[in-house]
Amino acid sequence: MCGGSCGLRSGSAAAAVRRVTFVDIAPADQRAVEAMWASYVADSGYDGPLVMAFAFGDSAEMADELGLLVLHGPKRATAGLVQEFVAQDEPLPRVGDRCLVLGGDGRPLAIVCTTDVRVGPLSSVDDRFAWDEGEGDRTRAWWLDAHTRFFTRQCAAMGLTFSDDIGVVFERFELVWPATRT
Repeated sequence: MCGGSCGLRSGSAAAAVRRVTFVDIAPADQRAVEAMWASYVADSGYDGPLVMAFAFGDSAEMADELGLLVLHGPKRATAGLVQEFVAQDEPLPRVGDRCLVLGGDGRPLAIVCTTDVRVGPLSSVDDRFAWDEGEGDRTRAWWLDAHTRFFTRQCAAMGLTFSDDIGVVFERFELVWPATRT
């Protein structure tokens, strides 16, 4: 569950940090974000922009839990409301975007690269996407229940009415930093 999806286009780590107003997560630690980004660029040779620094979810606890699933576990997908992008006047994620994942304390945990983006109704989620999101028991039923609750909270915070066919951005990503050494 992503309370802040990759989407803002920027050219520097300083410009890539935003704060979603309906979440209870600490602001980004800007110096730590810049340090992690600089380490990634130096090690990887990547010369594109950091698109976004964000935390998953709508609480510090959820941001930590989901961020650690990216760093140490199976989380390789996320979903966000299309209306969240519209409300914040942000473009949708694009394949190749590099985004920095924050913990609930605002400190950086990892850098991910978007590998696939699809927009569709909430009800269109499939078994594979639920599995790739890496949360709960990784079934479609669990995913729909958890995301219905999460998106209902988001809609309420944005003054929107939730429906089963609400537009969702389904995004897959890979962990690119810290680098996995074998």
